[in-house]
Amino acid sequence: MLAERINEGEFIMATIQGQELCSKVEAFLASGPLQGWVGGKGVEAADGGTFTTHDPGTGEVLAEVFSYQKGDVDAAVAVADAAFKNSGWATMPVNERSALLHRLADAVETQIETISQLESLDCGKILEQARGDVQNFIDTMRYFADLALNIERRTVLAVKNHEAAVVRHPWGPCGFIIPWNFPFLLLGWGIAPALAAGNTVVVKPAEDTPLSTLYLAQLATEIGIPDGVINIVPGLGETAGKAVSENASFCRMSFTGSPEVGRLVAAASGANLTPVKLELGGKGAAVVFDDCDMDFTTDGLVGAITFHTGQVCCDATRWLVHKNIYDEFVGKVKEKMQQVAIGHPLGAATQMGPVVNAKQRERVLGYLEKGVAGGAELVLEGGAATVDGCDGGHYVKPALLAGSLDNVAAVEEIFGPVAFLAPFETEEEGIRLANATDYGLANSVWSQDLAKCQRVAESFEAGNGWINSHNVIVHGVPYAGVKKSGMGGGVVSIETLLDYYRNISVIRPL
Repeated sequence: MLAERINEGEFIMATIQGQELCSKVEAFLASGPLQGWVGGKGVEAADGGTFTTHDPGTGEVLAEVFSYQKGDVDAAVAVADAAFKNSGWATMPVNERSALLHRLADAVETQIETISQLESLDCGKILEQARGDVQNFIDTMRYFADLALNIERRTVLAVKNHEAAVVRHPWGPCGFIIPWNFPFLLLGWGIAPALAAGNTVVVKPAEDTPLSTLYLAQLATEIGIPDGVINIVPGLGETAGKAVSENASFCRMSFTGSPEVGRLVAAASGANLTPVKLELGGKGAAVVFDDCDMDFTTDGLVGAITFHTGQVCCDATRWLVHKNIYDEFVGKVKEKMQQVAIGHPLGAATQMGPVVNAKQRERVLGYLEKGVAGGAELVLEGGAATVDGCDGGHYVKPALLAGSLDNVAAVEEIFGPVAFLAPFETEEEGIRLANATDYGLANSVWSQDLAKCQRVAESFEAGNGWINSHNVIVHGVPYAGVKKSGMGGGVVSIETLLDYYRNISVIRPL
């Protein structure tokens, strides 16, 4: 256990795969059991129960964390409610509140390496990608802090014979359940607009990846965010997560994760008449035409499917390729996927790390077996991978399947580095196949004919249509899903911020 080795003083600077750990990472991991964060301070679970979080790259225990139960969660929500009413956060002039959020972004920026290492170790994300996620958090916090300065809190309406206006207020305490694949990035996407609007938050991080969220809460208190504005309730999904989704004191609820759990959160929120935002899974398509730039396209799609080991909800996992270039395309992507360097997320040469845990590894391997059993051609075998010095890690190889799009591996979300190939002939067929799914998060189209790209992208039954690229999420552009991929609004845009204000119409007859 890393924390034990640090405590025993076996070395001053911990080193993993040749990467020296920041002293603050060492100290944080050694300070356990790690407490939740409620009312501006660390708080243990009332029953003293804990769970452990592991390095997916080695299987070693990283830290012990207190596991909150329903009573702990309910107490945290009460603290958030009291902070909304009494701390001054909700009534603070917007420029002062935005300044504090900028200070929080600045504090994260000064510790970007510390938080990146925590994120890399906790969720198995290669270090360079983890740095990108932390930078995205910083950019998101600053984006919404600035956007809130430009929102008219009182809008006068031109109505005949009446003096009328719409006035915007923050809602109150808001609940967030964050997944394990992008813990810190999605924390920013969730809480930044809520905080910028003047709400307080209670966050339940995934039990596999709570570390960066707990670290952030301490930074928030240090830079002057009022106590009780940001509260973190670590624990298991069936206990802490369930308690968050069922608490009737929340004014807004946000969940990012699987459609299966999303339905449970939506049902619990519905019972309380709490508005809920769901950002769920996907089974995205890439429609590749015969006039594409072959090297650019194959590089882009191989990069997308291996990014964070394919654990990306908006990824392109169904590759629809024009029949005229199908064989050439398959040969190129197969060769490039075989060259991807698999290793520990802190390894300097690593291009693809592990999946998050043993359960996820078995899920990916199981879908390969089910796909082949259902008639799919195994174009690139994939399977379990081994990494020197990381015997307990959860590694898999990239894989390619091909065949009928009715195959289970082409229909269900795998959440791993597995793509499913199928040919098409006409533009209309490519669009039809892309839309033939219960999901609707993100698709892409690849061609040098930009007019064709525009037609196809605008015909997708999805929240996002990307041209000659994939996984393109930009602050200021709405990002959301339709069908099985989500409901309740999107993220990273002005619409997101407006979700966290309640409107009241004020009218006087003249």
